[in-house]
Amino acid sequence: MQSKLPSHVEYVVIGGGIIGLSIAYHLTRLGHRDVLLLERDQLTCGTTWHAAGLVTQLRANENMAKLAQYSAELFRDLEQLTGQPSGFRQTGSITVATTDARMEELNRGSSMGRSFGLDVEIIDAAEAKRRVPLLDVSGVLGAAWIASDGMTNPIDTARAFAVGARQGGAKILERTPVNRIVTDKGRLVGVETAEGLIRAEKVVICAGLWSRNVAADLNWTVPLHAAEHFYVMTEAIPGLPADLPTIRDMDAAVYAKPDAGKLLVGFFESHAKPWGRDGIPLDFSFDSLPDDFDQIEPYLTRAIERMPVLADVGLQLNFNGPESFTPDNRFLLGPAPDIAGLYVAAGFNSCGIESSGGAGKVMAEWMSTGIPASDYWEMDVRRAMPFQRNRRYLYDRTTEAVGNLWNLHWPHKSPKTARNVRVSPLHDRLARAGANFGEVAGWERVQWFGEPGVQPATHATFGKDDWFRQSGAEHAATRSGVALFDQTSFAHLLVQGRDALALLQRLSTNDVDVPIGRIVYTPWLNERGGMESDVTVCRTDEEEFLVVTAAVQRIRDVAWLRNHAKRAGQVTIADVSSGYVTLSVMGPRSRELLSRVSPADFSDAAFPFATAREIEIGYGLALAFRMTFVGELGWELHIPTEQALGIYDAIVAAGYDLKLHHAGYVALNTLRLEAGYRDWGSDVSDEDTPLESGLGFTVAWDKKSEFIGRTALEAERGKTPRRRLVQLAVPGDAPLMFGSEPVWRDGVLVGYLRSAGFGHTVGCGIGMGYLHADLGVSAQWLKDGRFEVEIAGQRHAAIASLRPFYDAARTRVKGEWLELESLVSAELCAAR
Repeated sequence: MQSKLPSHVEYVVIGGGIIGLSIAYHLTRLGHRDVLLLERDQLTCGTTWHAAGLVTQLRANENMAKLAQYSAELFRDLEQLTGQPSGFRQTGSITVATTDARMEELNRGSSMGRSFGLDVEIIDAAEAKRRVPLLDVSGVLGAAWIASDGMTNPIDTARAFAVGARQGGAKILERTPVNRIVTDKGRLVGVETAEGLIRAEKVVICAGLWSRNVAADLNWTVPLHAAEHFYVMTEAIPGLPADLPTIRDMDAAVYAKPDAGKLLVGFFESHAKPWGRDGIPLDFSFDSLPDDFDQIEPYLTRAIERMPVLADVGLQLNFNGPESFTPDNRFLLGPAPDIAGLYVAAGFNSCGIESSGGAGKVMAEWMSTGIPASDYWEMDVRRAMPFQRNRRYLYDRTTEAVGNLWNLHWPHKSPKTARNVRVSPLHDRLARAGANFGEVAGWERVQWFGEPGVQPATHATFGKDDWFRQSGAEHAATRSGVALFDQTSFAHLLVQGRDALALLQRLSTNDVDVPIGRIVYTPWLNERGGMESDVTVCRTDEEEFLVVTAAVQRIRDVAWLRNHAKRAGQVTIADVSSGYVTLSVMGPRSRELLSRVSPADFSDAAFPFATAREIEIGYGLALAFRMTFVGELGWELHIPTEQALGIYDAIVAAGYDLKLHHAGYVALNTLRLEAGYRDWGSDVSDEDTPLESGLGFTVAWDKKSEFIGRTALEAERGKTPRRRLVQLAVPGDAPLMFGSEPVWRDGVLVGYLRSAGFGHTVGCGIGMGYLHADLGVSAQWLKDGRFEVEIAGQRHAAIASLRPFYDAARTRVKGEWLELESLVSAELCAAR
C-alpha cells in the first residue's frame, strides 16, 4: 500500500494544537504550499480543547502586546478569511484593584498600553459596577477597562486555522505521531514516523506539554512543565448578559467569563500543582485530571465575595486539565541554537489561545526568512540555560509559576523557588555583607545591599523605600569613592585559531585587528543591520581572543559564533565561563585601591583605557580590563575561579579606610543610565541598528574586512535616523520610572522608554527610548519640541537629549577629576 506520507517536504509542524495550526496557516499565507502538519492523535486533543478562550492584549512589552493585538484582530476576521466561524466575541475586559499597589500597577499598565497602541481606560469602582452589575465593588479602589478584549472558542478557532491552512495547500495528518527528529552534524535532516523518514528543510516543535522531552532527546533545552489548572462552570444563571465582559480580580487570583448563560470561573493559585514530572503518556488525549476541591476552595470563596450571584447557583462542572508553564512565565519561540532548521513554539503559560494568531505569524515569518521580523528576545528560546531542562528544577519552579502570572509584578522581582542553581564563589561572603539577591539566567546576582544580618527584601517597590535608599548609597559611593561589583555572571568565550581574527572581523562592526592586550567594544549585526549582540573582545594572543558578553546572551552568542565558524576555516570556540570570576572595582579611587593590592602600574600612561594586562593581585593573578559600564574610572578583574576568594578578601581589607562599598545591579543600572551606556535586550536589540542606537562610533567604516550587516548600514549612512535612541530626564518629584513609559512631544506620542531608573547624581528620573520623527530625530528636533513622559497615567515635563546627562565628554572614565555637579548637563541643571 502506498504511504500517505511524502518523502520530502519544505516545512513540518509537529503538533495539532492551536499554535501548530496557526503556524501552518500563516506559512500558507506567506505562499508556502509544501507544509505538512503531523498530529499524534486528533487536532486540539492536548491543551487547546479545554482552554478558557480568553483574549486579552495588555502585555509586558511592545512585541508581546503586538502578538495579542494581532490575534484579536485576526480572530475577528477568521470566518471571512476561511469560512469557518471562530466563536470570537469582542466583549471587553475589566480588571479590578483592591490594593494601592495593584491600583498603581493598573495605572502603570494603562500608560504602557498606550505606548503599544492599546487603549486601557482606568475607571472608578462606581463605573465598574455600572458596566458589570454582578460585581460587588466593596474594597475596590478602581479598575482597568479594555474595550477591545474579548473571548473566543478555542476549538472553533483552531478549526478555522486548519481550514485556512488546507485551503492554502497545507497537508494535515492526524494519528501520525513523530517518533523522533533526525539530525546530522548540527543540521536538521527530517522527522521519523512509523512509516519512515520524512526529510524536511524546516521543522517546528509545537508539542505543548510534550515539548520539553522532545527537545531534551536532542540535548536542547526547552524548559516548560505542566501544571494542573482549574476552573468551574456554574449552572445557568437567569438574566446573565451574553455580552458580559471578562472579569478579573488579580488580587484574589480569580477570573470569570460568560459561557452560554453560565459563568466559567477560573483560578491562578499561589501554590500550584505540577503534573507529569515523570513523563506524560503519549495517549493522553481529551483527558482531564482528578478534581481537587481543597485546592480551589479558598479561591472559589473569593470569587463568591466578588460576584455574590455565585452563592445562589450550583456548579455544573469542576474541571482540572494540564497546561504548560515556563520558569520565567514567558513564551518559548525561535530556533534551536545548535541545530540549523529546527524551531519551537511552546510554553504559553495559559496564554496560548490569545497569542496563537500572533505566535503563528511570528514563527512562520521567522522560519521563512531565517530571522525574526521584530525583537522577540523576551520570548526567544535561546535565553534558556542548559540546566533549565532539569526536571526537579522545573517541577519546583512550576509550583509558583502559575500564581506569578497574576501576582504583583514588583520591580526587580525574582521567583522564590528553585534558587541558588548558579552562584558566585563569593556568594556566602556577599550574603553576610547584606546582599539582596535576584535571579538572572539562573545566576544569583546582587541587586542591592542592606544591613548585614538583616533579612533582605525579596523585591523592590514602586516607591522610594529602603531598596531605593540603599542602592542610591551604592550609586553615590561609585561616583565619589570606590565600589565593588561582583559580575561573575559574565559569559567568557575563547575564540582561537589561524582564522579566529577573520571570523571576528566578519562578525564585528568595529575593527578587532588590534595589538595584543587591546579591548574592543563592538556590535554583531544581522544582515538587516540589527544588533544580534554587543560584546567586548580582548585580543590575548595573535590567534586568540577572549569575548566577554552578558549572562543572558551566552547561549545566543555561542550559537552565533559556532554557526559562523563552520564556514570560517581553522577556528575553535570554547565556552570558558566557569573558569572566571569577575570583580569590577569602580570609582575615582579605584586606582588607589588596586595599587594597594597589586604591584602593577595603573597609571594612564602604563594602563590606558581599553587595555588588558595580566596583573599580580593579592596572592594570585587576574586579567584586568580597564573598562567601565558606570561612567567612572575602573577596572574589571577577570580572576581564575579558584583564586577568587583570596583576591576578594584582599581587596575588601585594603578598601576599609577608603570606605569601599559593595554595590549591586540596581546601582549598576542607574549609573549606566546616567552615563548613557546601552544595555542589550533593553535599549538595543536585533531590530535596532548602531546608527539608530547612537553607537555609530563602533562602526569601523574603513576597516579592510567586510562585516555582516554593512550593506544595510551603508544605506542609512549620513542620514538623520527617523527613529533614534534618546536620553530623557524628568526633573522634579515624579514617580519612579522602570521602563515602557510613553514619551510625548507637543502632545503627540512619539515613542516610549526602553529602560529607566533614578539618576541619583543628576537628581531625577532618567531613561532611554526610541523616538520617531518622519523628518528625522535630530538635536534640533529635540530642542524645538516640548517633551513629556507619562508615568502611571500622568504626564510629566521631560528633557530629551542625544547626549548623556552625566559626563558626556567621558572625563571621569579617562581618570580626570572634576566635581560631580560640573558633569551634569547644563540643561538639566537649569531645569532642576
